[in-house]
Amino acid sequence: MQSSSQKLRQLLERPVILTIPGVYDCLGAKLAEELGFELVATSGFGIAASTLGLPDYGLISATEMLERAGRIAQSISIPLIADMDTGYGNALNVIRTVKDAVQQGIAGVILEDQEWPKKCGHFEGKRVISMAEHAGKIRAAVQARGESGLVIVARTDARAPLGFEEAIHRGRAYIDAGADVLFVEAPQSVEELQKIASAFPDVPLVANIVEGGKTPQLSAGELQQLGFKIVFFPVSTLLAATKVMTACLRHLKEQGTTADFQDLVEFKEFQELIGIPQHLQMEQQFAQN
Repeated sequence: MQSSSQKLRQLLERPVILTIPGVYDCLGAKLAEELGFELVATSGFGIAASTLGLPDYGLISATEMLERAGRIAQSISIPLIADMDTGYGNALNVIRTVKDAVQQGIAGVILEDQEWPKKCGHFEGKRVISMAEHAGKIRAAVQARGESGLVIVARTDARAPLGFEEAIHRGRAYIDAGADVLFVEAPQSVEELQKIASAFPDVPLVANIVEGGKTPQLSAGELQQLGFKIVFFPVSTLLAATKVMTACLRHLKEQGTTADFQDLVEFKEFQELIGIPQHLQMEQQFAQN
């Protein structure tokens, strides 16, 4: 039986771009799988918001992030790439984080070069550690994954605090350290996206499209033409769910009923999504006669 990491590596070998929705819970991941997405990624922004009701300011712990990502990975049969922030400390912390991710069945991890506590990549005021330190953390991650095949995505947030050229310089160092995929966060123009692709023609590259964020909202097809291999839409489902929940709650508060609220999934359809028929069958199979 193939591991999730092996499945992810096979997907990376295909010539088409991988369009990856960000998810923050098992329900969203199951929906993505049902609709035909071949892999998903956890959004640290979404997990912080849904777990703590707080911003992505480094307030969520390694334990909370791994527990949430692990549950999501185990709820689906497609691979999950997990946002693991900075690895939650130095190289020794990265080793533990990576080993725990492997045990949870996670297919790939994103490790970024921000100082801890970190911030969302599209917020102001980010700070980064030295390039040498993060390269060491990437080497530690490579060693810690062992024979698991865990895909390591190296992310640099240097564009904002140190400039575009420094981000490119760091990207090369992180690939040399053994990262499988490169993620230059928050380029601010199509020209910068083109320069990233030109600088790394043989490296799988990530584009991160945050609605209202710093990077131009290009489509997956447009990004593939530029030379990108992966496009994350990390907060799209979070923003969509928030809008619909707000409308539903407003309607309920004003009308005192949801009987005529249109944007509800049928209860039977929801039961099928979460596997009620299968669980009922198992319950009957093992029921006492």
